[in-house]
Amino acid sequence: MIITSLRARRGRVILILDDERRLRLSEETVHSEGLRKGAEVTERDVSRWEERDTAVSAREAALRLLAVRPRTRQELKRRLRGKDFPEGVVDACVERLAGAGLVDDADFAEAFVRDRIRLRPRGRRELRAELQRKGVDRGTANTVVDRVLDEAGVSELELARAALRRWRPRGDDRQKDRQRLYGYLVRRGFGGETISRVMEEALPSE
Repeated sequence: MIITSLRARRGRVILILDDERRLRLSEETVHSEGLRKGAEVTERDVSRWEERDTAVSAREAALRLLAVRPRTRQELKRRLRGKDFPEGVVDACVERLAGAGLVDDADFAEAFVRDRIRLRPRGRRELRAELQRKGVDRGTANTVVDRVLDEAGVSELELARAALRRWRPRGDDRQKDRQRLYGYLVRRGFGGETISRVMEEALPSE
């Protein structure tokens, strides 16, 4: 087979073979493989280009996702699989990005917990659970939550008080407001002793 044409289009290159097949490849693949008009190629060459190009496309997609916000390995893998990249390509891509320091679950967890303290306070239990739902392993989640809260000098009680600033009683029924406040704090991962103290401060029992 012979390459009869190479046409750049929208950041990609349309490669046409003499059997009328059209391949849409990245510029990186074309340059790295040294593809040029008139070159003789084999089916094995075509398979290699397509495999390489899939890997390039997966990396580009991953970098676009990371440009929006940091992600855990699991989150990134899930999104790439959702774009129909093969499992092996996804795993290799994420490992390379992790090796380059672009994906780091511990760094993600630290930034996540600091944001939660500042914007949406949660108890230690819920912070750990949220991190695990995002793909951070339990050990890393536990270590990071404890370390960041200790470094910030923030207690569970202070976090609960901060979370309370976003809550408002309805005022129509005190007992129902207490029930609502209890559920609000439980959902945010605070323990029984902390909840009792905050409830007494916000809505003292009669």
